[in-house]
Amino acid sequence: MARSKSSHRWLKEHFDDEYVKRAQREGYRSRAVYKLDEIQQKDRIIKPGMAIVDLGAAPGSWSQYAAGLVGRKGRIVAMDILPMEPLPGVAFVQGDFREDEVLDALLGVLDGQETDLVMSDIAPNISGMGAVDQPRAMYLAELAVDFADRVLRPEGDLLLKVFQGEGFDALLKDLRGRYQRVVMRKPRASRPRSREVYALARGRKI
Repeated sequence: MARSKSSHRWLKEHFDDEYVKRAQREGYRSRAVYKLDEIQQKDRIIKPGMAIVDLGAAPGSWSQYAAGLVGRKGRIVAMDILPMEPLPGVAFVQGDFREDEVLDALLGVLDGQETDLVMSDIAPNISGMGAVDQPRAMYLAELAVDFADRVLRPEGDLLLKVFQGEGFDALLKDLRGRYQRVVMRKPRASRPRSREVYALARGRKI
């Protein structure tokens, strides 16, 4: 089947992409690792011994990177709707985050342990229609915020992918009510035309 011009362009961009090449060279599962790496270099959100939940984890580069920083005393629980190849030191739950059974499975794996950091790189399948994609993205972001409320220790942090558009300002206001400080990050590895940004919410209020 002939590929469309847009998919040709995407493939060319993908294989010319410096971050794709770097991920292959450095043994990471995807280019997304460099978004987290840039935030880590700036904000030092991951420390040895931490307990972390990674939402929207597949193929696993964020968990892979975080596991190297938390070390053997740390703990990472990852979740995605897609399968993920096993990673040492990472527990994985596969399923749709919007379903109660998946939430229950995640809570079951944590078994009451409070976490230090919730990272969410979760995003809906993009249809290209903003009127559909933006509400879906905001809904997933809101679920991640509610989940973080349930599992984060007091003073814990949330790193959340959000898309600029309808609902964005209301979500930021909500985060500012729940956390002591909220900053926005747009890593260089985010594709320039993407509306994605990362809200880093630090110090969950009790």
